[in-house]
Amino acid sequence: MSTETTSASASTSAPAIRYAAVTFDCPDPAELARFYGSALDLPVAYSSEDFILLGQEGSPGLGFSRLAGYRRPTWPDPSQEKRAHIDLGVDDLDTAQARLLALGATEPAEQPQPDRWRVLLDPAGHPFCISTLV
Repeated sequence: MSTETTSASASTSAPAIRYAAVTFDCPDPAELARFYGSALDLPVAYSSEDFILLGQEGSPGLGFSRLAGYRRPTWPDPSQEKRAHIDLGVDDLDTAQARLLALGATEPAEQPQPDRWRVLLDPAGHPFCISTLV
């Protein structure tokens, strides 16, 4: 490669790409936004009938998008697999789990390592984990 080509490549910068949000499909964006907004103390940054974004100005957020025909994940049964999940860091597993259950989460029977992390299901059935490790 010539020096001219190398200089031209070095002076061309890559486009800026920022992590903006993770969006969950769900049947009721308002219900899921209430749950995660309360759990994480996040305000609504944008809201429409079919989409709600939670977050602070200048920080990544969580989005919730209405999906017609939404089917709940059946974790740990793979018949309707989850596509992604969120991990939440907590100081105390038992206290955090009790709060999240009071907010509307449910606890599946399957708990792979309950002394290290707990798996819960949000109101739309998405599995999420709480852990003192993050």
